[in-house]
Amino acid sequence: MDAVPAVKRYRSIWISDVHLGTRGCQAELLLDFLKHTESDHLFLVGDIVDGWRLKKTWYWPQAHNDVVQKIMRRARKGVEVYYIPGNHDEAARDYVGLQFGGVHVVDEWIHTTADGRRLLITHGDRFDAVVRYAKWLALLGDHAYVALLQVNTLFNWARRKLGFRYWSLSAYLKHKAKTAVEFIGKYEEALGEEARRRKVDGVVCGHIHTAEMRDIEGILYCNDGDWVESCTALVEHDSGLLEIIHWAEVMAQRTPVHGPSPAKSPAKIGAKEREAA
Repeated sequence: MDAVPAVKRYRSIWISDVHLGTRGCQAELLLDFLKHTESDHLFLVGDIVDGWRLKKTWYWPQAHNDVVQKIMRRARKGVEVYYIPGNHDEAARDYVGLQFGGVHVVDEWIHTTADGRRLLITHGDRFDAVVRYAKWLALLGDHAYVALLQVNTLFNWARRKLGFRYWSLSAYLKHKAKTAVEFIGKYEEALGEEARRRKVDGVVCGHIHTAEMRDIEGILYCNDGDWVESCTALVEHDSGLLEIIHWAEVMAQRTPVHGPSPAKSPAKIGAKEREAA
């Protein structure tokens, strides 16, 4: 019988773009992540609940409720939980400055890592020209994205039946699209400029469902990814070292199955690595 995986403790954890209330949400994987990790700080970097989708169709299975309960339980146990609303849960911005059950609702936050770096935390939609200036186009794109996620869900259901591990078809197609790659590049540069303007060492964001950690002309750019496609989180170790965790890969290594070889090890950037960049 397999040994029970140990709980991994981090100084800080960032998650975003969970999209509770949608069929594409990988709530079970997120529950497994929360079950096997602990932290002093937990940052919810927007689009945790998908208000856009819930306005059209109510979908709220038990697993989605369990995610909310686990987060609230952490706050009650003394974890510092900060919720930075995004564009899909923008209604929560009306409650900035308040706290609910120990969860602090903030518009943005500046976090100081264990090694002294200051990171601006923001969802990132305010640096997306489509969301900011043409919301109707963003809503239209959301319909197409939901359809793609439904295909992704069916695709992975078939993979599981055949004994293969989770693999995101939607993420693969998005990265193959030239326009998507160009958009991501401009988005990252815009956030890097904002961090430089605010005189911080780096920025942590979500929004575009693309986990990434890299140096942009002296600014550390971190995107914690999402929990509908890549199932990723950004974590801070006690030393201040930052790491992107790909939880689907962690689960696959815990219970090996058939399928393609796992991707390369998660990228890590700490103080020394950043100085060398």
